[in-house]
Amino acid sequence: MKDQKILTIQDISCVGQCSLTVALPIISACGVETCVLPSAVLSTHTGGFQGFTFRDLTEDMPAICRHWKKEGISFDAIYTGYLGSTKQIDYVMEIISSVKKEGTPVIVDPAMADNGVLYTGFDMEFVDAMKRLCANADYLLPNVTEASLLTGMPYRTEYDEAYVKELIEKLLTLGCKNVVLTGISYAEGTTGVVVCENGGSRYYRHDKQPNSCHGTGDIYASAFVGALVRGKSAYDASRIAADYTVECIRETAKLDNHWYGAKFEPVLGKLIEMLK
Repeated sequence: MKDQKILTIQDISCVGQCSLTVALPIISACGVETCVLPSAVLSTHTGGFQGFTFRDLTEDMPAICRHWKKEGISFDAIYTGYLGSTKQIDYVMEIISSVKKEGTPVIVDPAMADNGVLYTGFDMEFVDAMKRLCANADYLLPNVTEASLLTGMPYRTEYDEAYVKELIEKLLTLGCKNVVLTGISYAEGTTGVVVCENGGSRYYRHDKQPNSCHGTGDIYASAFVGALVRGKSAYDASRIAADYTVECIRETAKLDNHWYGAKFEPVLGKLIEMLK
């Protein structure tokens, strides 16, 4: 297998099983060297914890990029997750253009909203900035809430295939090349992903788990990136990522009070098997 390096740009939540503390071990378990650029350091993630600390690393980003350019460092894939401000998005676009190789895929998870609402601290100005980053994506990985915000379409909890098709068509008009739309449910008790790659569209469905966990979007995106860089098609990478995320949710359900994240660690071996 070719020696490859992935760069992932997102925050470090010291406690909470999300962002970089998920991306680094999962992509590494896929057998790919994983390099990181932290956008911020938080004592915990922001979902359910109170009084968390937040250290903004925005102004460190340009200097890190300059050093990489001086050393001739470049990457075979770039994956962006949670970014804390419009300024960070502008810096990230500059970094991508500076350190990507020819043919380097850019995977963008526009982590900014869920369940019909923006995350704390984000507004429509941030959404507009995120649209610019999405235009650079070879693979865009939004949920339905993020897709509705990016396209200006109304958010719906109940929808049909025509609604999903229109969402994807409008996402493609942003400039991204391929779309993986997550959390798509057409029937009670099931959910899945719609994968639009090279003009074709396929749906992968699986059982919906009764419990939910913080950080499953990060787990999914990280497993998708790892599988994609290992040579899987977008559809196969989506299928592997979905099946692995389900395994993490099931593992978490075995515990009494593990509310702040998903137990991805005990089932990393299953992800490795899925990649074979």
